[in-house]
Amino acid sequence: MNSGLGLGGRGFDAAYTGLPPWDIGRPQQAYVELVQTGKIHGSVLDVGCGTGEHALYLAQHGHEVWGIDSSPTAIQKAQQKAAARGIAVTFRVADALQLQALGKTFETVIDSGLFHVFSDEERLLFVQSLASVLKSGGTYYLLCFSDQESSSGPGPRRVSRAEIYATFGQEWRVKQIRATRFETTSGQGAAAWLASISRV
Repeated sequence: MNSGLGLGGRGFDAAYTGLPPWDIGRPQQAYVELVQTGKIHGSVLDVGCGTGEHALYLAQHGHEVWGIDSSPTAIQKAQQKAAARGIAVTFRVADALQLQALGKTFETVIDSGLFHVFSDEERLLFVQSLASVLKSGGTYYLLCFSDQESSSGPGPRRVSRAEIYATFGQEWRVKQIRATRFETTSGQGAAAWLASISRV
């Protein structure tokens, strides 16, 4: 999950001094299934990469991968994992709302738990930022908490299907939104959406 934006990572950097509930030590099963079914193509950017499990998994399966996060602690841990496992991934401290600063474009962007931390205003900035790094015809895979999960419990803002469609309007096509689970260290997890969104 994510602390992929500036503003001090919204306190996410402090979370990475311990073990945050989203840092399960492996990729989310939803992304494992995308890799196993050949849905991930070309070079990949992992926005809000945390300690790097998704980026490292994708690199092991032959993709050129960059992972960005606003938490220096998370990026340091990701770099240590890459070195220990002998896997080549570019990890950088960066702001997900200013991805154009990377100076690079990708065929695929993945997001495991970043989108749902944004305010309405930030969502619009994020979409513009995404467009600066995702090639035309490329795909953005979004895994976020869904409104099918009780809003009274802990965790980030819940997102509806309608909100996803509304956020990705012109120049985007929402190809699919399906229900899945967001795995956490507690083992209980939470209801989530996995959306496949292409840049027209």
